[in-house]
Amino acid sequence: MHTVWKGSISFGLVNIPIRMFTATEERDIRFRQLHKECHTPIKYAKMCPHCNTEVEAADIVRGFEYEKGHFVIVEDSDLEAITPETRRAIEILDFVDLKEIDPVYFDKSYFLSPQETGEKAYSLLRAAMEQTGKIAVAQVTMRNRQSLAVIRLYEHCIMLETIYYPDEVRSVGQVPALPEANVELAENELKMASELINNMTTPFDPAKYTDEYRSQLQAMIEKKLEGKEIATSPAAPRANVIDLMQALKESLAATGGEAAAPVKMAPDPTPEKPKTKPKKAGTRRTAPAAPANPPAAATGTTSGTTKTLRRKKKAD
Repeated sequence: MHTVWKGSISFGLVNIPIRMFTATEERDIRFRQLHKECHTPIKYAKMCPHCNTEVEAADIVRGFEYEKGHFVIVEDSDLEAITPETRRAIEILDFVDLKEIDPVYFDKSYFLSPQETGEKAYSLLRAAMEQTGKIAVAQVTMRNRQSLAVIRLYEHCIMLETIYYPDEVRSVGQVPALPEANVELAENELKMASELINNMTTPFDPAKYTDEYRSQLQAMIEKKLEGKEIATSPAAPRANVIDLMQALKESLAATGGEAAAPVKMAPDPTPEKPKTKPKKAGTRRTAPAAPANPPAAATGTTSGTTKTLRRKKKAD
């Protein structure tokens, strides 16, 4: 792993020198934009529209647009002057319970490992956090930005996760057309929905979830490399949903629950609207079904495709 940051954890009077590593990575297959005529990658130049010339990196400065077309110029020295002195320290502020923090606050995850002289202090903090079941709230400065973070355990590693400040999380009140929290619901519908949730409840196993689109995209690229035709998967048939109760009963049956005998739906608490001419039921569009046995290459990563391309180029 590549070290992205070096510093220390400030834990009271204890100082733990650590190294930071990115804990997650995106596996999306990315495409380059090419010139249609010669397949050369497109180059993006930084242009000044006023001078109509390409601008070098040395001639670019930062500017904050405080009103349309008007900027405050911010130099590197200006940022250095306000960067906290503890920019190489992760300062623990409090200890809290993990369940008290809603997942909406979590942003980016990093693994922390001790530097040469910090193994004992690192192990002590890890053991103390495991014994108390607490996580730490901390502040850290990275790339000239002060971030709020939590420090918690992941298996036998101490992990840092940057989290959003409260003013960075939007209010639920801004969500349009959101039903009120106290909407009156039919008792039988709620019971069947709860049973459906219980039938679908299982221990979390991240290994069972895969990116089907990425797998099919990988397989398509491999087939193109081999000069094969790309076959389109037929859409899986799906019956139209008649009403909410029927959908719940069919879902319960599909998940192993016994579908109850037909139950008369409770009347809608909202006033009935004037009857209008019935419309024809539309057909829902569904995504193409995933192939039953995808090729082995489909389960690979972007790097697998790159290696195949390199081998093909050498063979040519």
